[in-house]
Amino acid sequence: MNGRMRLALFILIGGGASLVNLLARMAIDYVTSFEVAIVLAFPIALTTAFLLNRAFVFQGAGGPWYRQYWRFLLVNLVALVQVFAISVGLARFVFPAIGFLWYPDTVAHAVGLVSPILTSYWAHKHFSFSPARAAPDAS
Repeated sequence: MNGRMRLALFILIGGGASLVNLLARMAIDYVTSFEVAIVLAFPIALTTAFLLNRAFVFQGAGGPWYRQYWRFLLVNLVALVQVFAISVGLARFVFPAIGFLWYPDTVAHAVGLVSPILTSYWAHKHFSFSPARAAPDAS
């Protein structure tokens, strides 16, 4: 698969996983705060994204799934910080300051979710699913 197709498929899968994240966060909102719900929705979407990316985008990458998942988690923890900061910043500070009232938590979270897409693709391509990382450890 060429690079453009791989990126397009990554974006499509990322969009699907972002939708899973958004829906999970909205459901979790009923029992906790917006901020906590963002964090609790993360592992649900993370696992969805990992399984789909491993199966369809980076299927040629070798190595055990658990090592790939661990690296995928590390990359996404960095993305979670970005998503959290943007989502909460927009919902709690920017939107109230400008009078934006149309589903502010949902819009803020959606903007936050799409913000790390290109850096995440690069990191997953070169770290999470890198063929060079597929070699077994010498230990």
